[in-house]
Amino acid sequence: MEKRHIVLLQQLQDYRGETLHAIEGLNEASANIVPAGFNNNIRWHLGHIYLDQYLWITHLTKETTPIPAGFKEWFAYGTKPADWQAPPPSLTTLRQLLAEQPQQIRTMYGERLEEEFPATESGMCTIAQVLVRTIFHEGLHLANITDIRRFLPDVS
Repeated sequence: MEKRHIVLLQQLQDYRGETLHAIEGLNEASANIVPAGFNNNIRWHLGHIYLDQYLWITHLTKETTPIPAGFKEWFAYGTKPADWQAPPPSLTTLRQLLAEQPQQIRTMYGERLEEEFPATESGMCTIAQVLVRTIFHEGLHLANITDIRRFLPDVS
């Protein structure tokens, strides 16, 4: 594996660690709070980060990724907790899925990061390019998680 690919996969792992660190000490009830001025809660952001990572890979490769049942209905772009028809996954489940995902991506795609696929509408044609996009996207949602935590009653 090329050094730049090792760095990219390490960044995926490191930034995921930042996301998981940001939710340390968070409980189930707090993960459900949607503060005034926000559309979503922390649980939604966590599920969305997980889902988005795989949706972009699937969009590019047209291959099946391990997206759990219900995730698109709960966490896809444009969804929000107010519209959920079924209980979403627990915070413990989301933490576990998020913690495991970087290694799953390394295992599934680590040797294929530069394999070329037909370009997406945004011009991405390799998994490496998708990972750059999804790592950036995760950072945007991490900022939202951090902002929401400031409004939670059990967070100082």
